[in-house]
Amino acid sequence: MTEPCFDVAHLGHVEVLTNKFDESLDFFTRVYGLKLSALEGDSAYLRAWDDYEFHSMKLTKSDTTGVAHIGYRMSSEAALERRVKAIEASGYKTHGWVEGDLGHGRAYRFEDPFGHVFELYWDTVKYDPPPEDRPALKNMSSRFHAQGVSPRRIDHLNLLAEDVTQFRDFMQTCLGSRVTEQIRLNNGRLGGCWFTINNKTYDLACTEEHGRGSNRLHHVTYATDQREDILRAADIFLENGVHIETGPHKHAIQGTFFLYVWEPAGNRIELANAGARLILQPDWETVTWTEDERKKGQAWGLKTIETFHTHGTPPAEG
Repeated sequence: MTEPCFDVAHLGHVEVLTNKFDESLDFFTRVYGLKLSALEGDSAYLRAWDDYEFHSMKLTKSDTTGVAHIGYRMSSEAALERRVKAIEASGYKTHGWVEGDLGHGRAYRFEDPFGHVFELYWDTVKYDPPPEDRPALKNMSSRFHAQGVSPRRIDHLNLLAEDVTQFRDFMQTCLGSRVTEQIRLNNGRLGGCWFTINNKTYDLACTEEHGRGSNRLHHVTYATDQREDILRAADIFLENGVHIETGPHKHAIQGTFFLYVWEPAGNRIELANAGARLILQPDWETVTWTEDERKKGQAWGLKTIETFHTHGTPPAEG
């Protein structure tokens, strides 16, 4: 594993596209339990109750689904400039500087080899709760409102790519990411990689595209405090007619307790309880799983269902 680079602080936000804006917004606020920071134009700015930034999800009305861009906050202005120089020297496609939006200042945008757009930024808008949303404890970002599922914070996302090795090289070069775990298929290809830029076990995963699509999202994940929150969420989803794809159960890779659902537009959304597992070891060696090990299923034996390998957003043509 390469020497850790801490220019990038954390995953900040994901812009999710929906062709059923009203239904998706109702799901994310009333059922999933995110808080609405603002509505502007075709976008809703959403955050979990303990996300410190103005938003961690930008939900945007579109004629399609999937992810429009992924935003990472940097550790300083100087770190942003260093990363931009590295990206511009890398040969990957760049979009250059954009002015930002309601949630942050200027940002630098660029693409992975498969069309996913990333942005890096430093200047951010920290959420300032009004009196009715002010928490009882001053070290919390806002009041715990107990609306719907009520996850605590954004955790990670999973992208799909035709060649995971190419995506790994992109993440290491452009973000200085480390690979904590990976899957090595019998044909020698990488089937998946889990990346971190801090001491979390991962903030982004990339798995191999099996659905004949391109530039696709696998899922976005928010974190809960405990497993019981996810069991409660399953009942909330059931009562609200939300499609539960798989779970609750425990992943073998990364050990997270999980539940996957599809929001009304078809984007896959996960709840996860990562527990206390952190990567504190500075010389951590990537854990490699074989294809045969993965075919045994998840940690407690649940087999991975077929749609988990093929469904992504936007849907593949045909």
